Amino acid sequence: MEHNSNTGAALPAAYLTPGTSSFVDFLRAQAPELLPFNRVSPGARPLELTHGTTIVAVAYKGGVLIAGDRRATQGNVIAHRDMDKVYVTDEYSAVGIAGTAGLAVEMVRLYQLELEHYEKLEGVTITLDGKANRLGAMIKGNLEAAMAGLVVLPLFVGYDVDAPDPDRAGRIVTYDVTGGRFDEHAGYHSIGSGSVFAKGSLKKLYDPDADQDAAVRTAIEALYDAADDDSATSGPDLVRRIFPVVITVNGVDGAVRLPDETAAAVSEAVVADRTRS
Repeated sequence: MEHNSNTGAALPAAYLTPGTSSFVDFLRAQAPELLPFNRVSPGARPLELTHGTTIVAVAYKGGVLIAGDRRATQGNVIAHRDMDKVYVTDEYSAVGIAGTAGLAVEMVRLYQLELEHYEKLEGVTITLDGKANRLGAMIKGNLEAAMAGLVVLPLFVGYDVDAPDPDRAGRIVTYDVTGGRFDEHAGYHSIGSGSVFAKGSLKKLYDPDADQDAAVRTAIEALYDAADDDSATSGPDLVRRIFPVVITVNGVDGAVRLPDETAAAVSEAVVADRTRS
């Protein structure tokens, strides 16, 4: 058998040396130019970039959900009508994004890889608090870009498998631009341009003992209200068949994107009820 002299020489030694379980820290040491928040030149002037808008999160009995409208704006122009702004990040967590869209999507993908990398190296799943803290560290790393106008603000939700009460295991975590982490105990939250209107709606509609179906309805109602007052947020588009994206997280099914047909049916029911009223 012919021997390949290149065997074992394809990767640098650093890739084969035991070290940190954080993929972000590894990338920062070995190839920092690949980190999304290291691509902004100091003193760079803000550009007219695409921005994601409104995200809502609702905790319910036995889980938590996160939902987002589909519109992305560029100044006063609609840049995208069907952007996905909520993502499953691992088996029991999901993230929604608001802010500079391209940078936010790249950060979420890096975060997904960060969680997977930890699990493969350590052989165990990171705790929910650990997941939330790692996302905060990534946001802190984006501070220089945020100062240049490229702000990314995610909203984190997860199901805590170690919680003493499974009915109250759904968690919502928010952040500021410095990476500061804040646990939301009201049972609901919203970020983005329409968040003021969405939170006003959630305050009136939220029921901590609601089941998953009722919580989905509440989230879509809140997005509808946000779209009614915020031009950067889209409501259900019955003509183009574009509806909010919803991800539910619970102890039985884990983190799952709600089927588009279900989101469409709930959205159409909301529009029909509002039309009658």
